[in-house]
Amino acid sequence: MNNPLLYETKVHGTLDFPYIVYHGKIPDFIYSYPLHWHEEAELIYVMSGQVKITVWSNTYLVQEGDIIILMPHVIHSIEQIDSCFAEYFNIVFHFSIFGYMNDDACYQKYLKPFIAHKKIVNCYEKSETELNTILKPFLLSLIENRRNSYAENITIKKAAALCGFSESHFMKLFKELTGTSFTAYLVNYRLELAAKQLIETNQKVIDIATNCGFNNHSYFTRSFIKKYGVTPVKYRTNSVLL
Repeated sequence: MNNPLLYETKVHGTLDFPYIVYHGKIPDFIYSYPLHWHEEAELIYVMSGQVKITVWSNTYLVQEGDIIILMPHVIHSIEQIDSCFAEYFNIVFHFSIFGYMNDDACYQKYLKPFIAHKKIVNCYEKSETELNTILKPFLLSLIENRRNSYAENITIKKAAALCGFSESHFMKLFKELTGTSFTAYLVNYRLELAAKQLIETNQKVIDIATNCGFNNHSYFTRSFIKKYGVTPVKYRTNSVLL
């Protein structure tokens, strides 16, 4: 049974869309991320450098191009190796994103055994392994979209076309699935990304706003205050004091 003291209560993504890609740099952002576990599955891709990743009681020196695969409830940590630099991405998602129900046949056959740890996967896939070669293009695509898409001018027309729907059907379906409009969801998501960058980086507030898709700095500040109750500068200051 997992140690409840190591349980990570943070919600990854949103309750409606439990998926997110995190960008990590050691030691620029952090020196280490201590032992923890969560309900979500996680894929860690090392973009450059090398980093020490512990999974259960096993420690791996993970290098550029390597992938770590973590099923739900697996205890793990990330640490700097001596004075080495590392850039990596964490792709975190809950299996519910696939739309399963507990009595669903596909869930029972293909997903539940991994959640219950009745089936296991090799957690460390070096850059030259067959599975790494298969996964890598998909992971890089997710990472690339994470880096750029939310900073662009994302219109309902573009989003609908990407999904193969008409604009009216897309808006209707999106509202039914998330409980909010596409525009409101996008603004909220961008604000959450900005809040994370305010805490984890030393970038200027105006640069963070632009990186997250807010070309109007005044609108960004007003929207940020509406969501978090303080200005971006105050939010960053408060996080330092905690």
